[in-house]
Amino acid sequence: MNNLNLAPLYPEIFLLVATSAILLIDMFLPAARRNISYWLALATLVVCGLLTYADYSAGTTAYLFRGAFVSDPMANLLKLFSYLAVGITLIYSRQYTTERDMLSGSLGGEFYVLALFSLLGQMVMISGNNFLVIYLGLELMSLSLYALVALRRNYSISTEAAMKYFVLGAMASGFLLYGISMLYGATGSLELAEVAKSAASGTVNRTVLVFGVIFVVAGLAFKLVAAPFHMWAPDVYQGAPTSVTLLIAGAPKLAAFAICIRLLVEGLWALAVDWQQMLMVLAVLSMAVGNITAIVQSNIKRMLAYSTISQTGFMLLGLLAGVFSGSNAGSAANAYSSSLFYAITYVLTTLGTFGTVMLLSRSGFEAENIDDFKGLNQRSPWFAAVMMILLLSLAGVPPMVGFYAKLAVLQSVLATGQIWLAVVSVLFSLVGAYYYLRVVKAMYFDDAVDTAPIRVPGDMRFALSANGVAIVLLGLLPGPLMAACVTAITRTLAS
Repeated sequence: MNNLNLAPLYPEIFLLVATSAILLIDMFLPAARRNISYWLALATLVVCGLLTYADYSAGTTAYLFRGAFVSDPMANLLKLFSYLAVGITLIYSRQYTTERDMLSGSLGGEFYVLALFSLLGQMVMISGNNFLVIYLGLELMSLSLYALVALRRNYSISTEAAMKYFVLGAMASGFLLYGISMLYGATGSLELAEVAKSAASGTVNRTVLVFGVIFVVAGLAFKLVAAPFHMWAPDVYQGAPTSVTLLIAGAPKLAAFAICIRLLVEGLWALAVDWQQMLMVLAVLSMAVGNITAIVQSNIKRMLAYSTISQTGFMLLGLLAGVFSGSNAGSAANAYSSSLFYAITYVLTTLGTFGTVMLLSRSGFEAENIDDFKGLNQRSPWFAAVMMILLLSLAGVPPMVGFYAKLAVLQSVLATGQIWLAVVSVLFSLVGAYYYLRVVKAMYFDDAVDTAPIRVPGDMRFALSANGVAIVLLGLLPGPLMAACVTAITRTLAS
């Protein structure tokens, strides 16, 4: 355990310093030159990526601050994709935020600054190895996102969404804190390793531990957008500016996956039978509520919110399958790595879908309804094809990566002998295919309602095109990414 070498913390330190510098520089920039903050934010992400990749390529595990912070292969892999997700979000958002005057005024650069601060919170969550550190990262991320949702101060729908998000987020934080306090009271420690040791010893009150786990899982379910803790998602996804919706729907899902592994697998494995049953209920409910409710949605942002809920259910299947496989370390690692693969590929896919929504939006017009996608193939065949690829991937249609991700999760579930759970998952996936294909039908078979030309900046055109191509390539060649996920999970659980 190395408490003096701060090298594993360099990405967090650099991000904090660079974000503070961008905030100061932006104060002296006129609105017409706000793009400087944009390029500085992207440069910051590139440097963070290089620093993290150096740690990732080393493949080692390092602990800092008496074990409160850990840099391991899983953390570094998730951080790399978090940088990618936030960077793509900033690229997609540049024209959208500029046209809505979200970057004007004395504090115009706050969109970039708050986005980077939310990323810093996610990085702390990913590397947190202590209940308190994880909670601090969670609150840093959450408070930044609350402010971002309300960024359009004169837009009442965004303000209402921010209030709902804040109130329900505070309640979820209360659940999580109460659960942590019960675990601390039972074990006498906030260190995950010490909590795991105490829980496995059998000398602590199991009833208190189980109640603590219940509240912790409830708090995590809110951040994962799992039913029945999903109430905030449709309203916030719809009410927030689409650029902020993408920040909420993207990288935070990777951080939420990380704290599930840290808290449940590494810290509370002795209570796996208890939280596995809770995850099973959350998974089935999420797939049912998400897929069935999405069918009746006419607003595409609300539809994608319910899609997120159903996709979360699938990701939870991989987490709970590792418990059934607990007697076999290799099977458990495969289950968790399939869930990690699913989380990463889902984030990459949802980035493109919301990016296409922003593509069709323009000053004074929000492309939020499914009808707004009618005739997209007539207006832009290439971007209609990209959107179709993304939607088919979410539906799990081969050869898109979504098919392989679902297949990997289902294989891990079948390996546990829970055939009924796999059958239920497949049935709900078939239900979900309907609302994705409905958008495809609107793009290709309906006449265009809006015939305004689509103006796409060069950086967004390149990023969105690459996003769609990557979904196909990962579906055809999923091996390297899956191997990276398996290696990251195996080394992390062994450390």
